[in-house]
Amino acid sequence: MKSEVVVVGGGVVGAAATYQLARLGANVTLVDAENEGHATAAGAGIISPGSSYRPPAPYYPLSYKSASYYPTLLGQLSEDGANECGYEVVGGLYVATTEEEASRLALIERLLQDRESAGVPNIGTISLIDREEAKQLFPAIGNIQAAIHISDSARLNGRLLRDSLKKAARTRGADIVTGTAKLVCESGYVKGVEVAGSVIAADVVVVAGGAWSNGFKEATGIEVPVKPQKGQILHLELTENTSKWPIILGFHSHYMLTFPDHRIVVGATREDDSGYDTRVTAAGIQELVGEALRVAPGLADASIVEVRVGLRPDTPDHLPILGPVPGIHGLYLATGHGANGLTAGAYSGIAVADQVLGKPTEVDLKPFSVTRFF
Repeated sequence: MKSEVVVVGGGVVGAAATYQLARLGANVTLVDAENEGHATAAGAGIISPGSSYRPPAPYYPLSYKSASYYPTLLGQLSEDGANECGYEVVGGLYVATTEEEASRLALIERLLQDRESAGVPNIGTISLIDREEAKQLFPAIGNIQAAIHISDSARLNGRLLRDSLKKAARTRGADIVTGTAKLVCESGYVKGVEVAGSVIAADVVVVAGGAWSNGFKEATGIEVPVKPQKGQILHLELTENTSKWPIILGFHSHYMLTFPDHRIVVGATREDDSGYDTRVTAAGIQELVGEALRVAPGLADASIVEVRVGLRPDTPDHLPILGPVPGIHGLYLATGHGANGLTAGAYSGIAVADQVLGKPTEVDLKPFSVTRFF
């Protein structure tokens, strides 16, 4: 069986790369091991990069471009009959729960205003509001000090986006194979991948395997510095319709957002050195329930629907790895997005697909080269 390009990994990054390659006329096969713990399947999908201040500097141009590209991508998917992604602008609340946090809101407000003026997407109107105004928007919220309302923060459903990308890729002629891929290289050249004893021949392989992207050292001699970081995410349900409630952000790594019609998502733990453990743990549930009720005590009567576990592909500098692998002709990487996979993952996959086909990218991918670790 012959393919010009093989993409390994069926999360949002690999699915987006496959779709872009198929759209542009490449003969492409996606190989997905369907491992338990896919970050895409567990992730919450907050598209609000302008409200972030923790990631390293190179993250921002990529994330801003990624967020601004979503309308284009969603339009393309709709044209191909795959328009279920759960993308919706619902706004966000950047919440201060203590006096100390409230004293820092003015700085966050200025940062947001500067970014909005510079054209950063998914910010919109910025308003400093009091607790009563916040409760009108998110009725379960507690006695916070104050909040900043960001009108254009958006959410999406990672599972729906992944499935729509795969559906559209098939419409464009891509093949999708389930199985574990073993990279085949000869004399520094990619020859394809082996799946269940059969070789899918290819001149180019894009490794977008998420937390499993580090499994090709035997074939390449190269250690890809990606390891899993476990995230547990709590899903609650209320009887009232929560689908228009804004995203809850703040001076911490936890968050809350809602999905139609009654779902509230609380995330997420960040468990380093977790290995490939996908168990739901008592400590994880305690952390998530405690954080949810600290900020929104009105959720006390919510039903616990499920806890999802995702293994984020983390790198030493918490930035993705994008682009060709020196010394292995035809091998590309699109992985390592950590907690930012649903913000930056789709565009990253598209950008690497463009690289494969010799097209210029609109974001400089040099800061994300794997060579920074050599």
